[in-house]
Amino acid sequence: MKNKWKVGFFVLLGVVLIGSAIIVSMIFMPIKDDTLPKNNENPNQEVGFNVNTNKKDLNLIIEHYIEEEGIKGPVDYNVQLKDDVELKGSVPVFTSNIDFKLDFEPKALENGDILLKQKSISVGSLDLPVPYVMKVMRDSYNFPDWVKIQPNDELIYVSLQEMELKSDIKVRANEFNLKDDNISFRLLVPVDRAQ
Repeated sequence: MKNKWKVGFFVLLGVVLIGSAIIVSMIFMPIKDDTLPKNNENPNQEVGFNVNTNKKDLNLIIEHYIEEEGIKGPVDYNVQLKDDVELKGSVPVFTSNIDFKLDFEPKALENGDILLKQKSISVGSLDLPVPYVMKVMRDSYNFPDWVKIQPNDELIYVSLQEMELKSDIKVRANEFNLKDDNISFRLLVPVDRAQ
């Protein structure tokens, strides 16, 4: 009877040590960033329209787009525009999920894309490295191809140039100031001038 308890103890100890080693190796494993798009100069003729909006309306559009395109994946996440861009969801850890919230400071780039720089993070009561959380988030969710997550740089690159919309319309960010609720885009509609 004593040998069974001894063997059971060592088996349990082995499982705990192996599990701990796997978690530590995952945390310290090198993380590869997504490649960022190159600026594409479009040779087609386009007509541009400026569109101004606010956080409330843009939140509705983002929510609709995520649901319509089916890009949530196996675990739900949501994006909310407040004074910063908030990304909330959960990270799978063994048999349970741990809630997280990442805040990003947005910036409209000259090429019309948006850069989201990580500002703060909360992951349950754990103190996990930001690159690890962003890598798990990138690997766990079905983000569209035009959203590039850079765990090492702690940023998300939103390539509006690569976003595919109906009728080949392109979108460029002019201004993305959430604190002042000043958000504007330029819609580029392709036209055929050979008539």
